[in-house]
Amino acid sequence: MTREQKKLLDEIRAVDFTLVEAVLYLDAYDGCEAALAYYQGQRCRREALVQEYEKLYGPLTAMGNMSKTSWDWTSEPFPWEYEAN
Repeated sequence: MTREQKKLLDEIRAVDFTLVEAVLYLDAYDGCEAALAYYQGQRCRREALVQEYEKLYGPLTAMGNMSKTSWDWTSEPFPWEYEAN
C-alpha cells in the first residue's frame, strides 16, 4: 500500500468516525439543525473521498464494483490487508 493510498484510506476512516458520532448525537437531539447540516456535509465528504479512492485504487467495498464485465472486488488485496498491499 502506498503512502498516498494509506493517507486516503485513513481520511475515509476518520470521516466514518465523525459520521458515527453525528448519528449518535442526532439520535438524541434529532431537532438540531446544526448537527444535521454537519452530518450531511460529512456524508458528502465521505462520498467524494470514496469516489476518489475507488478511481485510483479500485473498489473499497463490494458495492464499489462498477465494472459490468468483471468482478474487480477480488482482483486486488482487500483495503484492510496491509501486508498484501
